[in-house]
Amino acid sequence: MSFKVLSILKWAALSVMLVLICVLAAAFFYLRSQGMFRAPVYDHAPPSDVIVGSPAILLFTKTNGFVHKDAIPAAIKAVRHIAEEKGWELYETNNGAIHNSEDLQKFDALIWNNVSGDVLTSEQREALKQYLRAGGGFVGLHASGGDPSYDWTWYVEDVIRAQFIGHPLFPQKQQADLWVEEPADPIVAHLPKPWRMSDEWYSFAQSPRSQEGVEVLLSISETSYSPSMAGKDIAMGTDHPLVWKHCLGQGRVLYSALGHYPEVYRNKNYRILLKNAVSWAANSSKESCSEAGGN
Repeated sequence: MSFKVLSILKWAALSVMLVLICVLAAAFFYLRSQGMFRAPVYDHAPPSDVIVGSPAILLFTKTNGFVHKDAIPAAIKAVRHIAEEKGWELYETNNGAIHNSEDLQKFDALIWNNVSGDVLTSEQREALKQYLRAGGGFVGLHASGGDPSYDWTWYVEDVIRAQFIGHPLFPQKQQADLWVEEPADPIVAHLPKPWRMSDEWYSFAQSPRSQEGVEVLLSISETSYSPSMAGKDIAMGTDHPLVWKHCLGQGRVLYSALGHYPEVYRNKNYRILLKNAVSWAANSSKESCSEAGGN
C-alpha cells in the first residue's frame, strides 16, 4: 500500500474520530442543559409560609436530574385548574425541606410533578415515609418514576413499585392504544376503550402487577407502537402497565407514567384522570384503603 493511500486512510480515521468526539460533546452539553450530570442540591430550611386550609394539596416540583421543561409547567397549570374546580387549597414549591413531619401533616395528598434525581435528605425521606404510613396520599407524575436508578431503594420498591428502564427513541413520540383494566374504578371509568393517544411510553424492569396490593388501572398495547430505544428492545410483553395504585401502610399511592409532553396535561381525559387520582389519594371519604380498593 502506498504512502499516499496510508496518509489518506490516516486522515480519514482522524476525521471520523473528530466527528465522534464532536457528537459526544454535543450530546453531553445538551443533556447537561436538560439537567443531567450535575450534583444534587438539597434544601435544609423549609418554607416559612405554609399556611393552608382544608382540603389541601402539595404540588412538589424539584429536579436534580432531567428537567421536563415543557411538561412541568403544563402539569402545574392542569393541577391549578383541577384544584380550583374541586375547591382544594394548593401549595406549590420546589423546596424539598417541606418534607418534614410538621408541614406534611397539613396536606391531604402530595403530587410529585416530574420530580427527578435524588431530592430529599435522610430526615426528609423519613418524614415522607411516616406521612404515607400514617395515611397520607401520594400521586407521582411521569418522571417521578422515571429515573434509570435510585439511591433510595424504598422509594422505587415501596412507593413506585417498578424500576424504569427506558422509553422509545426515533421516534420518541408515538401514538398507541391504552386499555382500561378496571372499568368500574372511578379514576379511569370515563376513559374510552381503547384510549388512543400520543406520548413517550415508559417501560419498566418488571410489571408491578404481581406485587401484593397493586391494582393496575391502565395498560398499553405494545402491538400499537414500537417499544424500541434506539435499537434496544424495551418491550415488556402483554403486561405493560402505565397507571397503578396501591396502599402503603394507611396511605395511598398512585403512579402515572403518562405526561412527557405538555399537551397530555391539556387532554380532557387525562385531566379527569388526574382529578380522580388526587381525590382518591386525598381520601376525602376517610375510608380505609382496603375498603375503597387498591390495597
